[in-house]
Amino acid sequence: MADIMGHLDCFGRTAFGPYCSDFSLGVFIMRAAGCVINDFADRHIDKHIERTKNRPITSGKVSSKEALLLFAVCILLAFVLVLFLNPLTIALSFVALLLAAVYPFMKRFTHYPQIVLGMAFSWAIPMSFSAQLNSVPVVAWILYLVTILWIVAYDTMYAMADREDDLKIGVKSTAIIFADKDRLIIALIQMAFLCGMILVAWLVKGGIYFYLGIMLAAFFSLYQQYLLREREKNACFQAFLNNNWLGMSIFIGIFLDSLP
Repeated sequence: MADIMGHLDCFGRTAFGPYCSDFSLGVFIMRAAGCVINDFADRHIDKHIERTKNRPITSGKVSSKEALLLFAVCILLAFVLVLFLNPLTIALSFVALLLAAVYPFMKRFTHYPQIVLGMAFSWAIPMSFSAQLNSVPVVAWILYLVTILWIVAYDTMYAMADREDDLKIGVKSTAIIFADKDRLIIALIQMAFLCGMILVAWLVKGGIYFYLGIMLAAFFSLYQQYLLREREKNACFQAFLNNNWLGMSIFIGIFLDSLP
């Protein structure tokens, strides 16, 4: 394991190494593709939800054909980028495409679409390790699972803001299945996420900045619970948005630890 990871130095190179620009652009393009196909899939649903009724496709500003064309262009551009990487990473990119394509439809079949979203969003983790190391070590899969936990937590907050509308139109989500246990379950997931990040930091022999980043993330998790206390729509959405700061705190910790 030490040979594969090279302790924290290898983790830093994986996150901020020579493939960083390719992955940053690729993630940006794939997020765009994911938003397009999600809005396409929800074009008949979004019009019934106050917060989403003015989105381009459901409001008619963009046609379904234009949306699918843009999705195809984004996927093609992302695939061109991945062709510059090794065969293992290219193979993993097909899983990324599958996850991005199926996620938007999961809310029709399961109360846990947030898990599939987490799988899709986090798939860049094994891909980035693969591109750098030509393998996916155990720590990468642990980080992948830990990140899924975080995404399930924050997307449940997002779903809490739409819960009333979703119940009316029959859309499924973790916010609905968790019901009045939503805050408790989110808190437990947040705790599991933070413990998982501590495990990752320990496995890669992280320094003080990594742990400080996790401590700051714990503070933001507590603040989010405060925002969720009344389950008020706008506050739930603000709790969701606050995860930008949570993620940034861990990012900065990893970045500072990766410096020489």
